[in-house]
Amino acid sequence: MPEPRHMLEVIDLKVHFPVSRGFLRGQDKLKAVDGVSFNLRAGETLGVVGESGCGKSTLGRAVLQLIQPTDGNVLWMGQELTEADSASLRTLRRDVQIIFQDPLASLDPRMTVGEIIAEPLETHYPEKSKAEVREAVRAIMAKVGLREEMINRYPHEFSGGQAQRIGIARAMILQPRLIVCDEPVSALDVSIQAQIINLLMQLQAEFNLSLIFISHDLSVVRHISHRIMVLYLGKLVELAERDALYARPAHPYTRALISAVPLPDPARERERKRIVLQGDLPSPLNPPSGCRFRTRCPLAEARCAEEEPKLRHFGDGQEVACHFPEREIRP
Repeated sequence: MPEPRHMLEVIDLKVHFPVSRGFLRGQDKLKAVDGVSFNLRAGETLGVVGESGCGKSTLGRAVLQLIQPTDGNVLWMGQELTEADSASLRTLRRDVQIIFQDPLASLDPRMTVGEIIAEPLETHYPEKSKAEVREAVRAIMAKVGLREEMINRYPHEFSGGQAQRIGIARAMILQPRLIVCDEPVSALDVSIQAQIINLLMQLQAEFNLSLIFISHDLSVVRHISHRIMVLYLGKLVELAERDALYARPAHPYTRALISAVPLPDPARERERKRIVLQGDLPSPLNPPSGCRFRTRCPLAEARCAEEEPKLRHFGDGQEVACHFPEREIRP
């Protein structure tokens, strides 16, 4: 059977959480992810951006089946995951791993570094000898920049950047094909962020890894991603190749996010016109009618309240969910 064109296909994925309000149990639903579709190719990095509360982390966890989707389909190498049994999902874990936002919180403080990194290998390949496991741990530690003498230390003895390298080693020990990176550098200093990003890119090139890179920092996403998807209140509002998105963002929300990224040139930074969004992110319990972005959009018209914009092709390879893509925003 030929290998599918896309390693991962997500089709109309929804994750709704029931919310209790007093006696009205289960009457309300928090729509964290509400009908998101995308695909991922081998060796590709897909950046996922948006404000806090837009559903980025929930989407990543639902793809991995760490959260049960409410509806939709997740296909891994053509295999439907949303209906897979526990044995099939256990096999999937060899190919698909996750790196968490807080490196220290994701590591068991009672285990040594060697035990933490070895745990996935011992779980999925119990037939391996202790010598084989220890050799594999040493090899992956060297790959991620950890010295061999660190193998018997505990997580509290490491800095945030070193702890994240441990997390990456734990994810890489099984040589997976996909890693979901859930804001892996947001808790780190800027100089350490660059080191971790470069490490992920080196590992990707060496092992032909696919990455879903979740972040709210568009400058970081621009550096590592091949394509970028923008989420707003659980909806996909724009998806495009990296260079196209930054050169010609079509959705007003994307343009506002990009305009907030500082420029390294002080003169250009002073002259640029920022797009300042008014108001806060609406509650996903009670999203606005029509276009969910309309309550903060400088282009909103009556149509936006009545008709939800569908994701459609716009320009060269871009997809956008907006009634007025690329219309000029006047300050």
